Amino acid sequence: MLLKGERTKMVRDAGGFIARINMPGWLARWPRDHGYGPLAMVVESLLEPGCQIAMHEHRDDEIVSWVPDGVMRHDDRANGKLVVDAGHLMVMNAGRSFWHSEETLKTDPPLRMLQILMRPEEAGLEPGIQFGPLAERVSGQWRHLVGPELGEAPFFVRNTIDIFDIALAAGERVEAPRIACRHCYLYQFSGDARIGDEQLAEGEQLLQCSDDPLAVEASSASVLVAFLVDPSAPIARQGTVGDHHSVPRPAFVPLVRGLLSARECWRRWRTGK
Repeated sequence: MLLKGERTKMVRDAGGFIARINMPGWLARWPRDHGYGPLAMVVESLLEPGCQIAMHEHRDDEIVSWVPDGVMRHDDRANGKLVVDAGHLMVMNAGRSFWHSEETLKTDPPLRMLQILMRPEEAGLEPGIQFGPLAERVSGQWRHLVGPELGEAPFFVRNTIDIFDIALAAGERVEAPRIACRHCYLYQFSGDARIGDEQLAEGEQLLQCSDDPLAVEASSASVLVAFLVDPSAPIARQGTVGDHHSVPRPAFVPLVRGLLSARECWRRWRTGK
């Protein structure tokens, strides 16, 4: 079963910092959770040059910072300053507590990235951070970014989820990555692609609730991110985004979607766009 999600209407604009919040679990026909197994949220974050997000805490979250455009300047109380860009990846294994901040300098280019938030298998784990270079992309091949601890991926999270990315030229065709008994969530970061029987544009998403083969064909130059998730993996819900009170309950999803659609229609009417 393929479940498509349009570009999210959950957008928070903090003046220079825009977060487009994607809830993978909301793609389900009858959503019971904002996350899908260990995958809690996928947030497209945009920071203008000279923007700072003040020091703040995460608990019991596993956070991947994937930065294809621009640079993200990280600082934390344990390790100090790091610069994440297209050639580097950062994973914060927040555990029982991890404080960090993010910023761009006025001389930096605009930043567009994904902050991928996952639930660990249990609460209260030891906090830590991983940072290092990424392997060069090979055209038409999925690049393995993140996997479970003690697995083959260069970076790890503490649950059963693997993350891949790929850049495709227009007309290029591949199969989505597969692992037995995992479900596939795909995020179209840029470009347009045909995935199975669905056409995805930038910012759209797709959930396949099986481990069946899935064809991906780029309609234009595209960058996609794939998440192979064990939907039955044990998860800790105590984290900052695990089951946060600010996240609308699944029962209210249809109402939230309706309100966000109405707000977007009102904005377009006012601006004439």
